Amino acid sequence: MAANPLDGFTVARSEIRYVGEDLQRPECILAERDGTLWAADARGGVVRIAPDGSQRIITQSYARAFAQATSEAERFTKGTLPNGLAFARNGDLLISNFGTDCLEVMSRDGHTRVLYDEIDGQPIGKVNFVLRDSRDRVWLTISTRIKNWMQAVSPRIADGYIALVDGRGLRIVADGFRFTNEIRLDAREEWMYIVETCGPCISRMRVHPDGRLSQREVFGPSKLGTAGFPDGIAFDAHGNLWGTLVMADQIFALTPAGDLRILLDDGNPEASRALEEAFQQDAVTPEHMLACGGRLAPWFASVTFGGPDLRTVYVGSLRGTRIPCFRAPVAGLPMVHW
Repeated sequence: MAANPLDGFTVARSEIRYVGEDLQRPECILAERDGTLWAADARGGVVRIAPDGSQRIITQSYARAFAQATSEAERFTKGTLPNGLAFARNGDLLISNFGTDCLEVMSRDGHTRVLYDEIDGQPIGKVNFVLRDSRDRVWLTISTRIKNWMQAVSPRIADGYIALVDGRGLRIVADGFRFTNEIRLDAREEWMYIVETCGPCISRMRVHPDGRLSQREVFGPSKLGTAGFPDGIAFDAHGNLWGTLVMADQIFALTPAGDLRILLDDGNPEASRALEEAFQQDAVTPEHMLACGGRLAPWFASVTFGGPDLRTVYVGSLRGTRIPCFRAPVAGLPMVHW
């Protein structure tokens, strides 16, 4: 078997450079082939960052709730919170809005409309992530049906689910996850990998041609690190699954065999231990979470491979104002474009 490009690889803080400035909650990032980046932004849309570094916000209705919130907890639970992003077939942007609880589509000039805010006649819940596959099917993750998501950071709540939009419309295809977060398909789109933030683990399920998911199993460790709450994931071309541990502010990788490797650690160990203890006691408060975070961009949330060779790793975050990035020893798995 070929050697893994991640053998011996770690990232030092000194290797980090930054893209963008004055961003608000750049949770998810899309990378185009020409070097353009699109970052989710709490002002109600996305920020487009051109290859030359120039940037502009694109939004139909500029929102100020995130910046003007009277408390940190309120900042992350109220107002518009664009979260996961995906390219639609025509180049528009699909946006899972974690604040307004709906799936939106936004054109590149800012025109936005709601695609879904209900499922089976009920509110859809906390729409976290959106993924489009090579067959133009759209997959959604709903973290929880609880309105205030911070109340769902618990080892005993498993009300997250995955929904699918295809020719049959919108339907639930898998349920009972512990805070469903990002999902990714492997290179052949045979398996879906599912972040269960409160697992805290990565699960996977076999994808059937009709969109059914089956054979649910844990991939890798059943518990990811100390206070290791996984958030975003992305595959590289070797088959390693990269990911973030939000609040612990670590970047990890799971090898094709499921072995865990920590590639970057920017966390606050003391705060992380306190959060872990509170989580095990089912007593997490916003204060436990807000005490966590590193120096690079607090609350690592996602990893995106970009650049002309797909070897630049961009790190999304929930509390950062710019995007850390570094070079990887292996290219990322190409994204589905339009």
